[in-house]
Amino acid sequence: MMTRRTWLALLIAAGLTWTAGVQSAAAQGKHVVVFAAASLKNALDDIAGQWQRETGKKAVISYAASNTLIKQIEQGAPADIFISADLDWMDYGQQKNLIKPDSRFSLLGNRLVLIAPKDSSVSANIQPGFDLATLLKGGRLAMGNVDAVPAGKYGKAALEKLGVWDSVKDKIAQALGIVYQTDAAADPGVKIVGIFPENTHPPIIYPVALTKESTNPDAQMFLNYLRSPAARAAFERQGFTVLAPGGQRS
Repeated sequence: MMTRRTWLALLIAAGLTWTAGVQSAAAQGKHVVVFAAASLKNALDDIAGQWQRETGKKAVISYAASNTLIKQIEQGAPADIFISADLDWMDYGQQKNLIKPDSRFSLLGNRLVLIAPKDSSVSANIQPGFDLATLLKGGRLAMGNVDAVPAGKYGKAALEKLGVWDSVKDKIAQALGIVYQTDAAADPGVKIVGIFPENTHPPIIYPVALTKESTNPDAQMFLNYLRSPAARAAFERQGFTVLAPGGQRS
């Protein structure tokens, strides 16, 4: 059975992420406040801990869907750094003058995979026209909101490219699921049954930037630290691809 964590990641029922701790940290101006895509949690928690041990400074991180986070920033939530799971929501932040464009860069890449419960016998060779509807066996397909959440948008794009979207679009909810490879790797209750070819969806890129309203000098330090060898190792342990300057896979 898939764990609650994975289904929450799939469905991205991302409600209030502006916690009391984040609010307090921002009000005091003592800590770096980071709003980050939910799929980054394991890696960023490790990185923030390493940074604190090395510098004595603290990063307070709030996780949710990228669209939820940028909307909160737009409404005045006090973040210093925004890390999105796709380019669209960072572009939105730039268009709305919510980030500092000169600070922006593409940090990470990811893969899109099809998962099933650990005890499932399902396997899939994902290629154009593969019979996903039959694989579901009357069940449902779990994925994020295809109109807003990055993983959902990537998933829909891949299924459309493969010519199978119309056969499963009315079966979105459970049984099999489409998630990031890093989310699947972090959950012992699931297994990867197929990997979507990278040419079936837009590149999965995680851009990062300082927010327009950030005045905390430590925010730039943390941003720089995200490209340190220690941070790179933490990201790679979780299965992310660390992008070289310029957004290319390194």
